Amino acid sequence: MTASGSQEETGRVIALRPFATPLPLAFLALACASATFSAVELHWIPASQGHVAGLVALLLTAPLQFLAAILGFLTRDPVAGTGVAVLSGTWALVGAATLMSPPGSTSSALGVLLAVSAISMLVPVVSGLAKPVAVLVMASTGVRYAVTGVYQLTGSPAWKTTAGIVGLWVAAVAVYGALAFELEGVYGRQVLPIGRRSEPPGTPLAEEPGVRLRL
Repeated sequence: MTASGSQEETGRVIALRPFATPLPLAFLALACASATFSAVELHWIPASQGHVAGLVALLLTAPLQFLAAILGFLTRDPVAGTGVAVLSGTWALVGAATLMSPPGSTSSALGVLLAVSAISMLVPVVSGLAKPVAVLVMASTGVRYAVTGVYQLTGSPAWKTTAGIVGLWVAAVAVYGALAFELEGVYGRQVLPIGRRSEPPGTPLAEEPGVRLRL
């Protein structure tokens, strides 16, 4: 039976998916960078150790998210592809800027970049509404970029503290999203609520290995 014939008779779209979802990898990498920078912004660790946060963003988060973005494009997932690619590039530049700047300093140029990245996150947020948890992570990260950008532009301690708090929220929802999508991939069904509109909780995502109702 051809794929088209199967679609006409069952009403389902059959798509091969040789790769697991890259979102857990992308979200856990995001949590590492966001939480580490929050620790600096909230003065849990001294500003003199901020270079560690820069290394985390540059050497851990950015490469892992770049890999996740490639896998996202290969699986035809625009949220994991476009969204995570923007995250990867932004964290790479944030990490590099942190390493090259004096501890505790701010940068108007970095603030502009973060503001533009925050606006750019609207694209995967709007296009990924079928995956509310993924959208929540992307939207929260966009807010984090915006708040941190304001701090970089103004140098205000209040905005710095707000950025740290928002960063902890981003880390929390990112870890939840990673766990939810990872469990979904392992068990072939939703274990933790992710709000997927097209597939109600408890519905098997695949009847055969490599095949699911939607990509």
